Amino acid sequence: MVHAPSRPPAGAPPVRVNLYSDTQTKPTAAMKAAMMQAEVGDEQHGDDPSVHELCDRMAKLLGKEAAIFLPSGTMCNQVAILTHCRPGDEVLAHRNAHIISSEGGGPGALAGVMVTGLDGERGMFDVPTLQAAFREKRRHSPPQTLLEVEQTANFGGGAVWPIDQLNAVLHAAHEQGMATHMDGARLMNAVVAAGVPADEMVAGCDSVWLDFTKGLGAPLGAVLCGSEAFIDAAWKWKQRLGGSLRQAGIVAAACTYALDHNIARLAEDHDNAKILARGLAQLEGITVEEPETNLVFFDTTATGMTAEELSVKARAKGLMFSAMGRYRGRACTHLDVDRAGVEEGLQILREVLAA
Repeated sequence: MVHAPSRPPAGAPPVRVNLYSDTQTKPTAAMKAAMMQAEVGDEQHGDDPSVHELCDRMAKLLGKEAAIFLPSGTMCNQVAILTHCRPGDEVLAHRNAHIISSEGGGPGALAGVMVTGLDGERGMFDVPTLQAAFREKRRHSPPQTLLEVEQTANFGGGAVWPIDQLNAVLHAAHEQGMATHMDGARLMNAVVAAGVPADEMVAGCDSVWLDFTKGLGAPLGAVLCGSEAFIDAAWKWKQRLGGSLRQAGIVAAACTYALDHNIARLAEDHDNAKILARGLAQLEGITVEEPETNLVFFDTTATGMTAEELSVKARAKGLMFSAMGRYRGRACTHLDVDRAGVEEGLQILREVLAA
């Protein structure tokens, strides 16, 4: 049975430290003010100036011709796959990619494509691994039309693709006649961590999107970018999957505010993640993966508890983090958790483990 999203446990205290995900961020007063002041219109009719401003800025930021505003990053991935592929096609991606693990089987259900997972450390793979997955082009084989990469790689521990390795796999896919797509849920975390400009980082991608609801702190929204022809075709799929967002400028304004105010500060989240990782490593029974950005993964095996069991005990004391496997936990730093919050979260875990 597939269950609806769970509600807070009965009798649970208020959340004091929320390290569950950067999707838990809430818009600041200043962001809300920008939303209330937004000039809006009918987005479907092309009359919303705030949506146009956001899309124009995103296309320029990522070095693409055009952009489309969508409700979520998952919808960006699905619209991109639907636009690039046809039923029966094959998509190549890392075996832990979000499109495989976390989008409800969307590629198969919606686009009728198969997604083949590739091996590689920390959510990334190299050219030889990619080339080994290439099929002989014959009528018996599924057409391999799309290569997908994540930046940062979520299940890879928030790892950042080195630009040379990224460009190499994208180039190899292009040589094979494939299109390339980037899941850029935390793209700006990678940009800040690597010190590589966004347009340079995604130059080899035919399509790419940025999520505004994670470290950038907006309440909803993502922008998918590509060529004018690609975005024109993507609009058809947006229409089929639900149509316009009407006066979407009230939300697009939050995303534009995030571009102006919340990118450089991602470095604070990365610093806090390192502090959190050092503290976790000092707790008995916890083994920590060194973070590159704002995601801190850790193993709970030696505590005698699964990650889920530890998370339930921590939640009872006001701390939230996520279980990403039987013994693999994830804590995520973001703009709603400062350094004092990190220290408080560590103290809660000390108390739980001591008990």
